[in-house]
Amino acid sequence: MLFEALGAELAELAGSPVVLQTAQGEVLDLIRGDTLLSASLWANIALAGLSTLLFVSMARGVRTSRARLIFGATILIPLVSLSSYLGMVSGLTAGLLEMPAGHALAGEQVFSQWGRYLTWTLSTPLILLALGLLAEADPVDVAAVIAADIGMCVTGLAAALVTSSYAFRWVFYIVSCTFFVVVLYALLVKWPSAADAAGTSEIFSTLRALTVVLWLGYPIVWAVGIEGFAIVDSAALTSWGYSILDIGAKYVFAYLLLSWVAGNEERLQETLTPGAVGVPSQSDD
Repeated sequence: MLFEALGAELAELAGSPVVLQTAQGEVLDLIRGDTLLSASLWANIALAGLSTLLFVSMARGVRTSRARLIFGATILIPLVSLSSYLGMVSGLTAGLLEMPAGHALAGEQVFSQWGRYLTWTLSTPLILLALGLLAEADPVDVAAVIAADIGMCVTGLAAALVTSSYAFRWVFYIVSCTFFVVVLYALLVKWPSAADAAGTSEIFSTLRALTVVLWLGYPIVWAVGIEGFAIVDSAALTSWGYSILDIGAKYVFAYLLLSWVAGNEERLQETLTPGAVGVPSQSDD
């Protein structure tokens, strides 16, 4: 009996990849069959690819270490986004989840783009790193803010994937927003003074405003979209909401930052202070 049970388990495990492939195929068919949903993903794939090529071209003339650090971190943002959107459009990092009791779409299969949370876990720390480098923020502050940011993304993923309890979805949502408050505190309170001392306050203020406004849009889209209250009960419209925010928060942000860095490379190097992010102290010489 024991060997029969083990055999049955092994057979089930051996068959699981086929089930996974079938599920991915169904998701792929769903995306292909919804022009609006598909367009929301392919638009970002195209923009991420073009942005990567543009930013690499802009980086060719950069020489100073500080500017190269900022370019290196920022160029990775569209590359991560490109990988993420390819995963979603192929059905690898997207799927159908049955919403729990209490949800507006309880019992229905809802299209979940959980792959977005994976890309945010990688891309948003890069955005914060670039801002920290620009502002010459304290390395400990930057590390703490990035840790809070990762916590925000991971608990956001949990909020999107929990199907056992509608209440737990909102519990994880609230925890994610709490992490977000830490990020906002750094951007609005801590880092502006550092940027002012570094002589980069003008561009930092522009990028900070862009980042704060657009990042506030993500929890709003989650709340009103199909994952939250389902006031907007369209997967395609919810996807476009996230995609539009990604376009501004990633590609527009990166272009503004790198354009300024490329044009102010010497000025950026002159403002370096020992102990700032990426700047060696005297004891390191």
